[in-house]
Parts: sequence; C-alpha cells; structure tokens
Amino acid sequence: MRCIGIDYGTRRLGLAYGDELGVATPLPALVDADEAKRWAGLGVMVKARRATDLVLGYPLNMDGTAGFKAKEVDAFAARLRAEFALPVHLVDETLTSHEAESTIAKHQRRAVRASGIVDSRAATLILQDFLNLEFPPEAQP
Repeated sequence: MRCIGIDYGTRRLGLAYGDELGVATPLPALVDADEAKRWAGLGVMVKARRATDLVLGYPLNMDGTAGFKAKEVDAFAARLRAEFALPVHLVDETLTSHEAESTIAKHQRRAVRASGIVDSRAATLILQDFLNLEFPPEAQP
C-alpha cells in the first residue's frame, strides 16, 4: 500500500506520502494558481510514488455533520476516482489545519500559509490517522 494524503483546498493541495511502514511524511504542496497545473502536478506525484490509494481529508462540522465544504470534497473525490482509478478514502480532518498551523510561530503564519507548508502538514496528519487505523502501532508492554 502506497498512499498519497491530500488536504483539499480551492487554492492549494497539501500532500503527504505513507506506506505499510505506517509513517506519513509531508510532500511539497501544490500551490499553482492554475487548477489544471495543480491537477497535472498531482498526476505526476501519483505516478512517481506509484500510489495505490488516495486519502482525502473530509471536512466535517464539529457536531459530525457534513456541510457545504464536504460537498466540494465529495466532488473532488469523485474526480480523483475518475482521473486516477484508485480507491479514495475519506478521513475526518476536523482541526487538522489548526493543529498543523499551531506548530508555526504566529508571526510567520501568513507567509508560511501561502507556501503550502501548513496544508502539507495537515495532509500528513490526515494520512497518519488513516495509517494508524490500517497499521495500528503495536501495544507497548
């Protein structure tokens, strides 16, 4: 299993990679303003990493319900399935962007956000949650 984790955004796609070792690592985010170029970049990444699965953050409300943004992600997931013919796993991404942003100094957040670093850190958290379910860490004695 070789997974690409995706934190979806209309301007940026945060990316991460993980496999059966069970560790998610961030990849460079796709931040091109042109959506077609972001899709092309994603295609390159999927092929280069020989991905077998895509793991997509699913934005649920705090009460667990799906809102407007979830509908956008549903459409994005459908396009992923059509474009890449790979399984797409939806994983609750509640508070992942907040958690990823909290690791960056407050005075640097605005500049760092545009770089996509926060988005890829969020994708890493999303993918790690998925990998922990697929490959649970062994219980400590």
